[in-house]
Amino acid sequence: MGVKGLNQLIKEHSPHAFKEFQLKNLFGRKVAIDASMCLYQFLIAVRQSDGQQLVNEDGETTSHLSGMFYRTIRLIENNIKPVYVFDGKPPVLKGGELEKRLLKREAAQKQLDLLKDEGTAADVLKHEKRLVRASREHNDEAKKLLTLMGIPYVEAPCEAEAQCAELARGGKVFAAASEDMDTLCYEPPYLLRHLTFAEARKMPIDQITYTEAMEGLDLTKEQFIDLCILLGCDYCETIKGVGPVTAYKLIKQHGSIDKIVEFIEENPDKTKFKVPENWPYKEARQLFLNPEVTKASDVSFKWKEPDVDGLIEFMVKQKGFSEDRIRSGAGKLKKGLKSGVQGRLDGFFSVVKSPQSNDKKRKDNSKDTKSNKKSKKR
Repeated sequence: MGVKGLNQLIKEHSPHAFKEFQLKNLFGRKVAIDASMCLYQFLIAVRQSDGQQLVNEDGETTSHLSGMFYRTIRLIENNIKPVYVFDGKPPVLKGGELEKRLLKREAAQKQLDLLKDEGTAADVLKHEKRLVRASREHNDEAKKLLTLMGIPYVEAPCEAEAQCAELARGGKVFAAASEDMDTLCYEPPYLLRHLTFAEARKMPIDQITYTEAMEGLDLTKEQFIDLCILLGCDYCETIKGVGPVTAYKLIKQHGSIDKIVEFIEENPDKTKFKVPENWPYKEARQLFLNPEVTKASDVSFKWKEPDVDGLIEFMVKQKGFSEDRIRSGAGKLKKGLKSGVQGRLDGFFSVVKSPQSNDKKRKDNSKDTKSNKKSKKR
């Protein structure tokens, strides 16, 4: 789930934190991608002409495999090296949000059953999409496909976006890629949005620089996390009636949720807001401050040549894809992965002067001084 209104708040207060790119502008980058989010997107977006999910002859859904295969190839062709990160176990605190999602799916299913008799095709499709979720089987099949493609993946102990941010902070990759804005709570140096579907939807990729976002908002890490909790996250409900503008204003005025709660409870006549009972905002804050992740220094991965025979067996013989298209895709992968990632110009130059160059400069200046003294004596 995204943090409601955060994107717009950052754009208003930190416009310099946003940059828009085309896929080709990210050449030479290694990126950690939230795999669970990608699979959901592929299941929603990769469809047949009639709007239905792709399936093979046995009726098995293959939209997620098609999306993962072809869009990963597009990244490799643009000289971008992806590493996919899969969710681990959800935090206990997330149970309430997962229960809400289950209830929403049940409500959508009831509505869908009613619409099948008298609803339009568009209405039916809309409610069918609300029932989509990435199952364990979808995740397992995606991992198998990535292995055969030679693309590395990481299994996070908990939340995938937290692990993506950790890999970026630790220098293993350039950025974390996810649609969830709460990824910024984990301090990735850069957050990329729309990476895996930008070209398909003809939209740019957004890059958000964490330090510049914080600078524009004029918030500490802790205050930013409190702001995201006020706006709405997966771990707890919000204070009813507090929207993005009000949430930011309250954080700026009081400095923390603790102080906001204290103000509301001590001034019931001055505010219309009511704090939820047993509101676990402190626990939510700790999940953002101390996420369960594998340290970047303990994670290793590499890109390999694709297993063409394995891809034919899995994607063609088992899942019903076209052999010509799979072989063609494997060829593009092999070429892209074999050539490696080209260096970027910004990887060759630095504005920081090395100590050695400064020492050399001092020596040169010393020589010049001695030379001048000798000239004067002459």
